[in-house]
Amino acid sequence: MKKFSFILLSALIFSFHLRGQNPAVDPSNYLDEIKNQLKIEWPKNRTINLVFHGHSVPAGFFKTPVVNTLSSYPYQVLKELKAIYPFAVINIINTSIGGENSLSGEKRFKSEVLTHNPDVLFIDYALNDRGAGLEKARAAWQSMIKSALKKNIKIILLTPSPDQRVDILEPNNILDQHADQIKELALENKVGLIDSYGLFKKKVLEGKEVSSYMSQVNHPNEAGHQLITDEIIKYFQ
Repeated sequence: MKKFSFILLSALIFSFHLRGQNPAVDPSNYLDEIKNQLKIEWPKNRTINLVFHGHSVPAGFFKTPVVNTLSSYPYQVLKELKAIYPFAVINIINTSIGGENSLSGEKRFKSEVLTHNPDVLFIDYALNDRGAGLEKARAAWQSMIKSALKKNIKIILLTPSPDQRVDILEPNNILDQHADQIKELALENKVGLIDSYGLFKKKVLEGKEVSSYMSQVNHPNEAGHQLITDEIIKYFQ
């Protein structure tokens, strides 16, 4: 009974938290210009570059050392986009490196990310930013965001996917703190947001085991990647 009461209370708090959010951008129109480009047919169309910058999760690591590229969310996104936009030429460019945090990602941002001329840039580093700490992580994320915005690049930030060593229902746990910071950065900079952590937490509050969405302790499986993909696709519909 105590466990049920805790889950119910957590669900109510989570529901209130969601209602209290004020998204910086509307997913239905944030990428309108890109969506129009995706509809153009050859020979008037051009290549659309979607760049995914982050750590092992967007890089496609499942149960280490297996890299399941085609089941990771960047390539799930490509598959679903091609069903929506059959005439589009879409490049998935993955600059993610397993084990990297945002401090390292920021150092190579201009030379290895901006050089690809992203139309849409996805940043997913929070899972590995715990060691760096909130302050240093914020500075690194803010630097990358500002550099991209100067080039008029559309940006979508991702909160962390789970680590099963962190209780996803524990209020204000370390991943919650990084997720909240990323939400703040999205608001401050008026860019897109995918609340991956919230998606997994919602499944747990519905009675699902977080392990059913994980391939190992800190990497989602195909179903976990699909949760993230489903939210990303909302920006392109």
